[in-house]
Amino acid sequence: MRIAMLSYHTCPLATLGGKDTGGMNVYVRELTRQLGKMGIHVDVFTRSQDDHVPHVLHELGYGNRVVHIPAGPEHPVPKQELANYIPEFVEGIKSFACDKKIQYDVIHSHYWMSGIAAASLSDLWAGAPIVHMFHTLGEMKNRIARSDEEREGAYRIEGERQVIRRADRIVVATLAELTQLRFLYKADASKMVVIPPGVNVSRFYPIPSDEAKEFVGLKPDDRMILFVGRIEPLKGVDTLLEAMSCLQMKESRPVHLAIIGGDPSASPEKMNAEMARLKNLCEVLGLDQSVVFLGVRDQDKLSYYYSAAEVVVMPSHYESFGMVALEAMACGTPVIASEVGGLAYLVRDGETGFTIPAEEPETLCEKLSWLLNDPDLHDSMSKRAVEYAQDYAWEKVAEQIVDLYNHLSPINL
Repeated sequence: MRIAMLSYHTCPLATLGGKDTGGMNVYVRELTRQLGKMGIHVDVFTRSQDDHVPHVLHELGYGNRVVHIPAGPEHPVPKQELANYIPEFVEGIKSFACDKKIQYDVIHSHYWMSGIAAASLSDLWAGAPIVHMFHTLGEMKNRIARSDEEREGAYRIEGERQVIRRADRIVVATLAELTQLRFLYKADASKMVVIPPGVNVSRFYPIPSDEAKEFVGLKPDDRMILFVGRIEPLKGVDTLLEAMSCLQMKESRPVHLAIIGGDPSASPEKMNAEMARLKNLCEVLGLDQSVVFLGVRDQDKLSYYYSAAEVVVMPSHYESFGMVALEAMACGTPVIASEVGGLAYLVRDGETGFTIPAEEPETLCEKLSWLLNDPDLHDSMSKRAVEYAQDYAWEKVAEQIVDLYNHLSPINL
């Protein structure tokens, strides 16, 4: 079986924590690796963003490739411009397949722009079936947007509707996403199948606390709260900072917050607006000595940070799933998350962590204090989190994806 995996706007090999890198990159990379282990050939097609990077890379193993297709300028461009280069992207994939004499059995696209490309490729490839994943939805982002700058344009909403009409199957992470698609987009429920993302349990597992803390530069008795994710308003980091201000007044022992993501060392004129706002908020709240912005970190090192942390916090206003929460739980770290989207399904309230209303720093402060000061509660949640995460191992998730592929295009593997 041969799969054409489309990740148009972001490369699965990109460093996490940047503007357009996150859970989707991890998903595409890890699924491709697991499919390779299962003997399934995958070519991941992404738009070339650096003319110094070879166009074909074999970094996912098992003969599977990441193919960088020149489409528009070979450097990052704003998302609102990317749609202009989709036809060129499609032609590049068509030429690659023709040159390699490959016929793909299924097209698996990620994010709406890849779905638009998938429709064109399906037309070129005798109706090859399309499996699509949105990862985030424009209508949902608009519902929690605080300003016009955060709102998604009508071009994206219409593009998502086109993909919904054209895709043969839409994979959703949770029942929440299925409901959102039905309610906001009138999507056909018979097209949708719930298959959650997975976690690499051979990479994310509990590391002894003293060893993890030594690796990340902490002392054995240091207490660290951790945030991992993109630095953008919908991630709710401001709520976490306000909770930290509250916590400083309650705790007799020092507690620190580490924030992984973004580029805190950028010059003022190049710094992400949300990063600048958060750093200013730290100064206003008097958190300069308690909060450290670490910037991006390689995913291979994240298990040390998760294991060194007392708790991982996801104060998001919207998450379709929340892979950071799953990675943290696999490392035995309790998670406190907003009760939104996929997080409401993923984090077991009172068992593997807590779910709380979004934008309530006082409630977040209270839950943080509970976990920091109740070792028995922390240990119980830690053990349950590890057990729970095993159900999301990529080996199990990939089997469900392959079953879906076979249903659409039966092939004797």
